[in-house]
Amino acid sequence: MSKKSKTPPQKKINSVLKEVLKKVEPAKEDIKLIENSLKDFLERFKKRLKSLKIDAEVFVGGSFAKNTVIKKDNYDVDVFVRFNKKYDDKEISSLLAKALGRFKNISKVHGSRDYFRLKISPTFFIELIPVKKIKTLKEAENITDLSYSHVKYINKKVKSKKVLEDIRIAKAFCYANKCYGAESYIQGFSGYALELLVYYYGSFTKFASAVTKITDKTVIDIEKHFRNKQIALMDINTAKLDSPIILVDPTYKHRNALAALSDETFEKFKLACKKFLKNPSIKSFEIEKIDLEKIKADARKKKYEFILIESKTDKQAGDVAGSKLLKFYRHLNYEIEDFFHVKNKGFNYNGEKSARYFFVVKDKGEIIRAGPYLKDKKHVEKFKKKHKKTFHDKGRVHAIKKVDFTLKDFVNTWKKNNRKKLREMNISGLKVV
Repeated sequence: MSKKSKTPPQKKINSVLKEVLKKVEPAKEDIKLIENSLKDFLERFKKRLKSLKIDAEVFVGGSFAKNTVIKKDNYDVDVFVRFNKKYDDKEISSLLAKALGRFKNISKVHGSRDYFRLKISPTFFIELIPVKKIKTLKEAENITDLSYSHVKYINKKVKSKKVLEDIRIAKAFCYANKCYGAESYIQGFSGYALELLVYYYGSFTKFASAVTKITDKTVIDIEKHFRNKQIALMDINTAKLDSPIILVDPTYKHRNALAALSDETFEKFKLACKKFLKNPSIKSFEIEKIDLEKIKADARKKKYEFILIESKTDKQAGDVAGSKLLKFYRHLNYEIEDFFHVKNKGFNYNGEKSARYFFVVKDKGEIIRAGPYLKDKKHVEKFKKKHKKTFHDKGRVHAIKKVDFTLKDFVNTWKKNNRKKLREMNISGLKVV
């Protein structure tokens, strides 16, 4: 292969990225409105803390603090309330609730520590997160206690305007390809992880190019906390080593900043990078809408069955609800595969308490069920009474079951027969749309 064919069409890439940057840059008026609203809130909130004699300081975190925010329909600003170490870990959420008592449009979000969401406008929210003021990172009792050091590190290291722009581009790329977020229903790249990776590689293009070459578990240690890969893998908590990339947190070497990244999401991201580098296009940064009518028409043409299902959960909207709905989608797919060949499928979580799944299937015609061993005559007799067509093979009785029902019938019957399982999986509603 020639050197020319190996090199990405950089000129075209630069042209596309320039266009992307214009699209992902938040409007100046939006930023101004957010800054003014945030300033007003912080002034009132700090006075409230002082009047209640609560020993805590406030700092803005996340993308806004690090100047890496991208244009969105809705904006969330993370505000961390750093409580003095004298307060008990279980006490700080209650103290924060007390301090927010006089503010309107507040909702509590349950997590490892309860935090709060303040609605400023239909498109702007402030998330108030209680953390401990720690002197050394070893004192952290919760992952959020490290947030202050994350902001300090990025602001100290990332001075280049070009790198900041490339971080925004990387976030937009991940967002469009559904790889952005450490939530358990996404299992992707957090904003902090992307900031570190783009800083480490020097640009979005170099990061994307490097990702396509990863074939084995990779350790990235920006601050060279460890002498080699083996020592890093021994030092970091084994429960946090499942991700395809181990990104040693520069601020706390015992933490993998990419612990949430799954193999499935990484492969999806890797494929998206390959496609972009091969054929640079603005489309790589646009969310591809699933055309259900097209999928349905294609299924009809091939004589497959198409079905759209909606499920609901009684769990808290966000990460908890999303993970429950995704887990059920995977379980339902497993059940369906018993009787049908799944040709296409999709999962879409709406961010609240429901999700929709689609399946395109072809029935298997008939399936074989293994029964008891022939020497177990009592159960063999019961098995034969239950199944019309049976045969013996390798010392066991087997049944031939004809798949003479549609997927829609299967889902409705499964729902009726598995009410207990639905409750156990926190699914409060299931219907064919």
